[in-house]
Amino acid sequence: MRILMMGGTRFIGVYLTRLLVKQGHEVVLFNRGQNPAPVEGIQQLQGDRTHPEALKAALAGETFDAIFDNNGRELSDTQPLVELFTGKVEHFVYMSSAGVYLKADQMPHVEGDPIDPKSRHKGKHETEAYLVTHDVPFTSIRPTYIYGPQNYNDLEAWFFDRIVRDRPIPIPGHGQHLTQFGHVQDLAQAMAQVLENHKAIGQIYNVSGDRAVTFDGLARACAIAAGKAPDALEIVHYDPKQFDFGKRKAFPLRPQHFFTSIQKAQTDLHWHPQYDLVSGLKDSYHNDYLASGRDKAEIDFSVDDEILAAGVRSEG
Repeated sequence: MRILMMGGTRFIGVYLTRLLVKQGHEVVLFNRGQNPAPVEGIQQLQGDRTHPEALKAALAGETFDAIFDNNGRELSDTQPLVELFTGKVEHFVYMSSAGVYLKADQMPHVEGDPIDPKSRHKGKHETEAYLVTHDVPFTSIRPTYIYGPQNYNDLEAWFFDRIVRDRPIPIPGHGQHLTQFGHVQDLAQAMAQVLENHKAIGQIYNVSGDRAVTFDGLARACAIAAGKAPDALEIVHYDPKQFDFGKRKAFPLRPQHFFTSIQKAQTDLHWHPQYDLVSGLKDSYHNDYLASGRDKAEIDFSVDDEILAAGVRSEG
């Protein structure tokens, strides 16, 4: 298949591009050209998708069998792409987010659960609704927290920063909130298995790891990945309502239960995540965190120090 990849040079798109090329597909990237292509010799079309007319001009005359829209956040990002290729592609795969779900009493989230109208990801759900009403042969992917080498969001690295420097780990609340991580390679594999799968047309899939983990458990898993004794880890629990951090981020995860069922993706896509949490964190720690030299970088711990100075209780 000839596939258009929106983005393709940062995180998810890097893994997905390599996988699709390995499978024999012809992949064409569309991005601003600020980062090197993940596969040597691959075709890149340069442009800024936030300028619809420029996007249409750059892609005019191009033909594709499938499109992966990995970096559209708002409907205005994706609508010009749909207008250009409606009726011209076999499959349109959209990267959404499990962050669209409304906070619920019953977990895990399943596809079809109510949507949070105030979510910062509401633009993704608006895009999904648009794809449905415009009869696009789409599949939408809703990951939870994505991790792995080249992650540009401070998730696992936030924990590693403190663990390698033998610092306490400040965790909001009681530390027993359940969350869910999914390795980027597993995500890419699930996305690739959407192609030429007619059952996936018009469907939404949660994609992540197959188990949830508590905040405290995640800290200990990161310690194991970094070669530290998990029982020696100093975890500090605090009430975030007692602090005014302003725009500063004290913790990288939302302080609530946040995990999904991936059963639908496993069944329809014949997919199963290959990474368990610790093996995935080891991959991230050795092949990204240490490889990039972040273990020796200067890190701002001022927010941590403010929490610790308040004398909150500590637990191992």
